Amino acid sequence: MLSSLPPREREIVDVLYERGAATVTEIGEALSDELSGSAIRAMLKRLEAKGFVVREASERGFVYAPSVSDKTARKSALSQVVRVFFNGSATSAAAALLGMQDEMSGAELDELEKLIGQAREGRAK
Repeated sequence: MLSSLPPREREIVDVLYERGAATVTEIGEALSDELSGSAIRAMLKRLEAKGFVVREASERGFVYAPSVSDKTARKSALSQVVRVFFNGSATSAAAALLGMQDEMSGAELDELEKLIGQAREGRAK
């Protein structure tokens, strides 16, 4: 999904996910290097046509936001990572994450354990 975008368009969408809805000026301020407002508007127009961004009029001018929720985008990106790097195996991906336990807090490990329990309960229904 997002990985199919050219790097600059992807950076703009990433800014919108990080900051929320933003104007062209606000997007320009958040980019790694300077781009003209017209260049940003042209990319936003392409992103809108591709279905990645929505535009809404406001008192600040047009405000742009991602058209897909961050949860949906994360799930799509993770699915692609699992498919490409773990041969489609969610178990292998989870094992790789758990292999990073030295970098995880106790609370993070507890949260993973809780999520596994919820997944088990969901399957039992």
